[in-house]
This record gives sequence, structure tokens and C-alpha cells, in this order.
Amino acid sequence: MTLVTLKDVLQPALEEGYAVAGMVTLGWEDMRAFVDAAEEENTPIILQAGPSCRAHTPLPILGKMFRFLAENASVPVVAHLDHGYTKEECKIALESGFTSVMFDGSRKPLSQNVDETAEIAEMAHNAGISCEGEIGFVGYANGDSSAGTDPEEAAEFARDTKVDAMAISVGNVHLQQNKEGRLDEALIKEIDARTEVPLVIHGGSGVPLAQRQHLARHSSICKFNIGTELRMAFGSALRNAVDHDPNRFDRVEILKDTHEPVKTAARNVIRNLYTRQKR
Repeated sequence: MTLVTLKDVLQPALEEGYAVAGMVTLGWEDMRAFVDAAEEENTPIILQAGPSCRAHTPLPILGKMFRFLAENASVPVVAHLDHGYTKEECKIALESGFTSVMFDGSRKPLSQNVDETAEIAEMAHNAGISCEGEIGFVGYANGDSSAGTDPEEAAEFARDTKVDAMAISVGNVHLQQNKEGRLDEALIKEIDARTEVPLVIHGGSGVPLAQRQHLARHSSICKFNIGTELRMAFGSALRNAVDHDPNRFDRVEILKDTHEPVKTAARNVIRNLYTRQKR
């Protein structure tokens, strides 16, 4: 397999009753571990470059890294821009070889969000790649509060933007370190009833595993973004690697010790979501 679009992996998920992990990357070590995990589980994977990743590594470099991993992988790999805030940023990602862009206009008035997302979706589709949009603002742990998704606004957004995937705010929160959050399943059902587009949960690390699995099987949620719990696994492995031998100074040798723990954490995420069941 090789590089694919977001639509390529989410439409089968929608039809067959599972979800694909959108794994938030920060560097070479974690993105390589994520692809290895997907290969061992024989599942597609979505590699995501969010704002903090882009602040560290330029988009053209990330595009080459994602594409190299995809072209040498035995499973489908999506190269995805996460939380692009401007058309220019999405355009740079497109030109850098990404196969999917997510435009986040969720803080803007509905009409502006619809118009700008539709414009970026059209740009993406003309280039043969996918577009994800967001309706309803997903807040941050110890930060801005969420503004939930209105089902009627979601229907308008999906219809008028023609996005390939739609992120929704239904109790999910970015950067949550525990799994004590609960998604509003009644609200998800209302959104499901009014739309046909694959749905996306940002802040998936804060969702209990049982609820992730249930919604992957029984709703149109086809993508869970997972970042915090994987970063926590990486950080723990890195601390252990440094503490194990304080005399080691070669960062390549130290970073090698993060691979297996991060891969194991990623496999656990994938296995929880990827249990096929016809809807």
C-alpha cells in the first residue's frame, strides 16, 4: 500500500463500522513508531501534523517525511494537516505533498466558517486530496471552553462545504490527560440523523476506551484524533531512557529506547478502534 487520501480510509470505515486513528505527530521518532504499529495491526493510519509540530518542523519537510513513510509502508497512510487556520497554510500543505487538509474555522461565525471551509474544500478536491472541517468549537483542558455542535448547523455545514469529514464538539476536549471525559451520545445521534459525512472526534485521548470502541462501531464517528496519550507514552519512555544510563549523551541512542513503548501505545489505540462491524 502507499499514500492515500482521508476519504480513501474513512469511507470504508463508515460502511464497515470501525474508526481510524488520527495520530498526532511531533517528530520522526513517533511518526515512524505509529506506522510500524499500523503495519503490525494491518490497519490504515492517519499521520497528523498539528500546530505544535509545524512550529518545530516546516510543512515542506513534514510532507517529505510523511510521504517517505507512506511509500515504504505495507498499509495505507494518510498525510494530514491538522488544524490549518488559513487558506495559505492549507495551500502550503497541499503543495508539500499532504493528501488531506483540515481547516479549522470553528471559532468563526457559522456563515464565515461555511464559506471559508467550502473554498478550501474545493481547492483540495481540485488537487485530488481530501478536506476535513470543524463545526462547533472543541475546547482545551485548562483553557478555552468548548462550544457544542448544533445538529442543524452541522447539517448545513456538511451540505454546503462538501467536506470529506466533519469534526464535531460533543463533550470532547483537547489535551485531556485522563480518560474521564464522556461524549454526549444523544447529541451524536442527532448529528448522525441529519448528516451522512464521516464524523471526527478531536481530543480523543480524553474519551474512555469503551466509549471510543462503541462509537466506532455504532455511529458515524470514523476518526478519533489521538495525541496526548501518545505524547505521554513518549515522554515516559524518554525519561526512562535518560535515567537508565545518566552517562549516555548520544540522542540517537537515547531516542531508540522510545520506539517500542510508543509503538505499543499506538497499537493499543488502533486495536481498540479497528474492529469491523457492518452498520
